[in-house]
Amino acid sequence: MLTPTPQIICIDCGGRCFLLSHPREDGVWEPGDVVAYRCEDCLDRWDLVMSDEDDEEMSRGD
Repeated sequence: MLTPTPQIICIDCGGRCFLLSHPREDGVWEPGDVVAYRCEDCLDRWDLVMSDEDDEEMSRGD
């Protein structure tokens, strides 16, 4: 099952970005879903597309 990471690192300032997006009503994330993050420091927004590779990397701990 795909699950976006709740926090990423901001490419612009190095701050912490937190997940803004919520799953669909059925609670399932699928490849191709767009997830949004907001940086707590510079307030940049990052929109990322979920893929099968994301799930594989998370399960390996990359």
